Amino acid sequence: MRVLVVEDEPKMANLIERALVREGYAVDVARDGAEALWAAGETDYDAIVLDAMIPPPDGFEVCRRIRAGGGWSPLLMLTARDGVDDRVRGLDAGADDYLTKPFAFSELLARLRALTRRPLGARPVALAVGDLVLDRARHHARRGGDAIDLSPKEFSLLELFMSRPGEVLTRSQILDHVWDFAYDGASNVVDVYVGYLRRKLGTDDLETVRGVGYRLRVPKP
Repeated sequence: MRVLVVEDEPKMANLIERALVREGYAVDVARDGAEALWAAGETDYDAIVLDAMIPPPDGFEVCRRIRAGGGWSPLLMLTARDGVDDRVRGLDAGADDYLTKPFAFSELLARLRALTRRPLGARPVALAVGDLVLDRARHHARRGGDAIDLSPKEFSLLELFMSRPGEVLTRSQILDHVWDFAYDGASNVVDVYVGYLRRKLGTDDLETVRGVGYRLRVPKP
């Protein structure tokens, strides 16, 4: 999953980014409202973590503009103020949830998991392709009755393939969704992780499309 973190305080932004990366998220960071609006307009994020008090436009206005522009990524607003009026203001601006600073990172992660598993259009809690099932809510994968032990990055990679079964995904698309914009495009990290997944799935689910990328085979009925 790809998440946009909007936070102007460098130490806090770094802590949130590191916590999310450890959980397997690809993370982009914006430092002010203008940068946040640009990023949200360029990328369809799986979730946005937005601090309310950022350099202008502030988080409330950023949220309003994202929603007005048709952006419906799940949005978690952060604030150092715990007043009811601020919470109402954030929710009225279009935020999906609200978290007051200081907070435990375990709660931030739990709230993000809850937001991203809500049924927003074509975003089911569980993905199924043949006998392969990936449960976003419980963060595990199974083939038939057998659990598949996946690292956070392997889980994100499998989630991407299972959300677009039968579709050929280029290495650039995979890097953009599972890693981040700054990742070295010349790296063979995609091929390495596809190899890891192939060994754990134990079948030929992931097909190499020579010169293009990879796709998840859809079993014939």
